[in-house]
Amino acid sequence: MTTAFTLASYACDPAASMGRLFTEPPSAMRTAFARDRDRIIHSTPFRRLKGKTQVFIAHEGDHYRTRLTHSLEVAQIARSLAAALSLEHDLAEVIALAHDLGHPPFGHAGEDRLKALMEPWSGFDHNVQTFRIVTRLEHRYPNFEGLNLSWETLEGVIKHNGPIAHRLDEPAWRAVEEFLDVWDLRPTTFASLEAQVAAVADDIAYNNHDVDDGLQAGLFGLDELEVVPLVGPILAGVRADWPDADERMTGIETVRRMIGVMIGDILAETALRLADAGVETPEDVRVAGRAMVQFSDPMMQDLARLRAFLFERMYRHERINVMRDRAALTVDDLFAHYMSRPDDMPTEWAARAGAGGEARRARAVCDYIAGMTDMFAFEEHRRLFRVVDDAEL
Repeated sequence: MTTAFTLASYACDPAASMGRLFTEPPSAMRTAFARDRDRIIHSTPFRRLKGKTQVFIAHEGDHYRTRLTHSLEVAQIARSLAAALSLEHDLAEVIALAHDLGHPPFGHAGEDRLKALMEPWSGFDHNVQTFRIVTRLEHRYPNFEGLNLSWETLEGVIKHNGPIAHRLDEPAWRAVEEFLDVWDLRPTTFASLEAQVAAVADDIAYNNHDVDDGLQAGLFGLDELEVVPLVGPILAGVRADWPDADERMTGIETVRRMIGVMIGDILAETALRLADAGVETPEDVRVAGRAMVQFSDPMMQDLARLRAFLFERMYRHERINVMRDRAALTVDDLFAHYMSRPDDMPTEWAARAGAGGEARRARAVCDYIAGMTDMFAFEEHRRLFRVVDDAEL
């Protein structure tokens, strides 16, 4: 038996969408937001996420999370949260699926290098890169650039972390500012509750799954997590309930329960904030003055302690630093090579690089590298520099 789903009054109704920049006839089978979701899933940058990693680099093993598996996990959490809050779950899902499209290869190491290399030419920001991908760079339709997503989806993609007006003076955000001259996404306001759900779902996913990946990689053990405020009590409860479980199963169950605790905290805090602010409509959400979907203050403090633990024991671990160094060298070498020899890029990228001055060439090189997977970047580096990988010795 099918149960009808009723949207809350403050949810985004696809029937009331502000539409698309380029007018298209509506789909006979899908809402505007479901159509956006399908466009993201079928895009080339989304497929490439399977070869882009967050902390570990691809060749370290195939059981660690990639940007693709992370995005799917964020989307699942976002959809569940949206349903629990009677929000439009297709909109929450599409924003979650799209949020990492602009990440370059090699996780934060790759982004740090592109930021430094592009400093003379307006810089690099992965959120802006995501926005440029869905509004310009991805070519799948003959009559417009980008994916022509709905207003609400674009708003969520660029504003899921909050208002962006204060960022628009930054050189890296120039592309967003130029788009806003064409279509106003209201940079001074908050985005929809669905976008805010996608943002906190990202926090839930990466905090818990970094714990899971760190345990699997042997960078730290369960005993070391006992003193971490959020994890310790949950771990103790798992051990009390399942004293004979092995370390692997104990870790998996601990992470599972942590996700549940975080979701419960968000639902409780969000209900309080909505009631406090008297939110009744989507517009009330946008002008509320603060995020409505958020962790409680005690949970935020616990998450800060967890992140401090992960930073010390995982993100700056010697194994990770070795990978970061190799990634940085690869990006540096590729950037310098393509800047001096743009014709070594594929034809369409070489044409873009040659269509203007040095700034345009740098942006084309940056866009090309940012779209690479980890392994393709390594392969290109070996091909161009005849480098023999350690694994080949």
